Amino acid sequence: MLTVLLIGSVLAAVHHAEVVAHKVGEPYGTLILALAITIIEVALIVSLMLTGGPETTALARDTVLAAVMIILTGMIGICLLAGGAKFREQEFSLSGVSVALVALSAILVLTLILPNYTTSEPGPFYNPIQLGFVAIISLVIYAAFVLTQTVRHRDYFLPPNADGEEDTHADPPSGKTTLVSGLLLAACLGIVVLLAKALAPDIEYAIVNVGAPKSLVGIIIAGVVLLPEGLAAFNAARKNRLQTSLNLALGSALASIGLTIPAVAIVAMITGMTITLGIDMKATVLLLLSLFTIMLSLATGRTNMMQGVVLLVIFATYLFTTIMP
Repeated sequence: MLTVLLIGSVLAAVHHAEVVAHKVGEPYGTLILALAITIIEVALIVSLMLTGGPETTALARDTVLAAVMIILTGMIGICLLAGGAKFREQEFSLSGVSVALVALSAILVLTLILPNYTTSEPGPFYNPIQLGFVAIISLVIYAAFVLTQTVRHRDYFLPPNADGEEDTHADPPSGKTTLVSGLLLAACLGIVVLLAKALAPDIEYAIVNVGAPKSLVGIIIAGVVLLPEGLAAFNAARKNRLQTSLNLALGSALASIGLTIPAVAIVAMITGMTITLGIDMKATVLLLLSLFTIMLSLATGRTNMMQGVVLLVIFATYLFTTIMP
């Protein structure tokens, strides 16, 4: 019953997100969906940390890493594959993608890799002052990205042309319809996250029974939470709107890490909890490989299904090495 309700909530969220996006236009529509999901995701992580105690010190790190890997290799990979299979080649604005990847690369390295090499605190940790500094610069980078996306260089995130877009001439919804869809979108996203939390114990029990590592639970939960964004991005790619897909995917990755790390830093400072941030060498290699591959794949402003296949292979490798470390 919970699974059926979860699927229905995801499909409803995608529909209402598309209504809101059609009304406000790009890139505001994708930004609204990314922020809505991320804020609810952050609230879930913080609540689990406050109630879970010392066992949840690595929860934020594992969730952020899973979300970023799912987005960069899984979500973008399936979009490039689906769009390339249907349209052979798809175009997007290289300027906007470059801005997003620069911001994302910096935050990922500073929050997930650098903690392994600082010496003030032994292990994959920041001391409280370092954690506060990293939280501030994460917010600064994310705020600069949002300013660039919505004000300074909004044209970077618009499709290079409108040819082939099925909804170009469709009438936008009314203000009342948009407001109702916005409220229902927030409600559906909340239901998705609450159901993900409710299903987490059953998922963990099943994973332990088959002998798989518990880190797989974080991947499954992150995948469930990202389902609305993933379906919206996939639908856009199938309608030859790859720019919308990339705006949604890269914006979601940036929002996920740019808002989660400051939130857990505040929790750590208030509670005195030590937060594990640094990832191990295997995860570092896969993360850097994903960043390198996505930069090469999106370096020309045109994509085909080959890039999608390679990204999906990296995603499959990430899943396989999580199950069989």
